[in-house]
Amino acid sequence: MLKQIFTWWSGNTVGAAFDIKRRSTFVGTDEYGNRYFEEKKPSLEGRRRRYVMYHGLAEPSKVPADWHGWLHHTLDAPPTKQPLERREWESDHTPNMTGTPYAVKPKGALSGDRQRQRSDSDYEAWTPDA
Repeated sequence: MLKQIFTWWSGNTVGAAFDIKRRSTFVGTDEYGNRYFEEKKPSLEGRRRRYVMYHGLAEPSKVPADWHGWLHHTLDAPPTKQPLERREWESDHTPNMTGTPYAVKPKGALSGDRQRQRSDSDYEAWTPDA
């Protein structure tokens, strides 16, 4: 409970959740469990602010493309009303795995096994015996 009161990176704070739910209407959820809201009243420039309440860790790369477009006012209708048209060559959305145990580590990476492939033009150190 203390984490929810004082930290935003482990999810939404109690104050933010209360304020968003008070001023906004629920629009929908995505496959990651993130919840999306839109303000009831438009702001001074005439647009309604849109919010995401992350499920778990506050990680923006967990927002799929269709919801990202709606959050940034690129799409007018949310994906719950008008889904984004998918093409057959598009792959599914995956969050950014950098810094996690699931991150891709190429052969020879410092955080991996540190064994790189030999090359034809490998460097050979100078020795005084040569």
